[in-house]
Amino acid sequence: MHDAAEAVIEEGYVSEKAPPPSQALSGLLLLLCAAVALVWANSSAQASYHGLLRAEVAGWSALHVINDGLMTVFFLLVGLEIKYELQEGALSSVRKAALPVVGAAGGMLLPAAIYALVAMGTPAARGWGIPMATDIAFALGIVALLGNRVPAALRIFLAALAIADDIGAVLVIAVFYTPSVATLALAAIVVIMLVLFWLNKRQVHAVWPYLLGGLLLWIAVYKSGVHASIAGVLLAFTIPSRGEHSVQHRIEQVLARPVNFGIVPIFALANAGVTLPADVAAFATQPAVTATMLGLLIGKPLGIFGAAWLAVKVRWAELPADCTWGGLFGVAILGGIGFTMALFIAGLAFGESPQLDAAKIGVLCGSLLTGSLGAAVLMRQARRSAAVSAGAVG
Repeated sequence: MHDAAEAVIEEGYVSEKAPPPSQALSGLLLLLCAAVALVWANSSAQASYHGLLRAEVAGWSALHVINDGLMTVFFLLVGLEIKYELQEGALSSVRKAALPVVGAAGGMLLPAAIYALVAMGTPAARGWGIPMATDIAFALGIVALLGNRVPAALRIFLAALAIADDIGAVLVIAVFYTPSVATLALAAIVVIMLVLFWLNKRQVHAVWPYLLGGLLLWIAVYKSGVHASIAGVLLAFTIPSRGEHSVQHRIEQVLARPVNFGIVPIFALANAGVTLPADVAAFATQPAVTATMLGLLIGKPLGIFGAAWLAVKVRWAELPADCTWGGLFGVAILGGIGFTMALFIAGLAFGESPQLDAAKIGVLCGSLLTGSLGAAVLMRQARRSAAVSAGAVG
């Protein structure tokens, strides 16, 4: 992000600087909350876990508040990051964007295809979008733990790739996981967006008009049939972004830590709790489990790496300086960490059906395996590079 958004960089998106401890901490907190949820949902206190999620808050269940309300704030921050990277950052030119965008495309199409083939003809088939997106907080958290062993160019590639496939994931949610659209509410969305763009054009730099417009936009999106969280992304693109003290900068500064250390961990705690049946072996072979795991563990790494390799070979893109194919493959494996967005899409795809828990287990296992394998590959690559450098000096 731009220099005025240093606080957001510290939480770990696109930056040439060595990752700060806070970035690793956010990834570890995410993992901890997922583990707590899984243990809690399979303990003698599992009734309290599910009871807490069903508790009413202003007429909604707590789970509904988290997934439709709090996650809108998460999507607002994602939208602001996407907007900046498209305007000024790693996706702002064809030359900069080529490699991560092509990699993201491959990393979305191949896992979706693998999932669709494995789950074809089963009740799990609707979940083909689950393994398509990379979890930026979790993936960059692992990179932060590895520190300077991962070159800055690879960290930027991973962050840009995750942002590019966030764009794809948002489009998939809006187009394929929206059962119906209310025309009147859709018209209201257009009117509210036009008003917000008008405020931007008039250089209104007070935050409250955009927050008020965002609330109205959320209501309209919720009523339209599109998932309410998409309102966050739509709002982000109407917010003024120019100047050191722009509205975008101020909102980013306020939201970065609450989202990374509050909303996303709470989402993990609320959505990762799967009560496993007595016959775990049979449960693990369900199509939603295997299709999701194969999509994340095989589809994402091979899709990202294969598309990036092809783009470089046909001269659509260039391999970044100080990067090796081994290092790029390690980062491509980390791209298989789906987690937040994958769990989110699973909820949209399956609702309260029995397939949801199976898909969640596939996401958790697939993300854990790709995270561990990717870290191991990157550490090995770092040792190899260090040995080569030492040999050259010697």
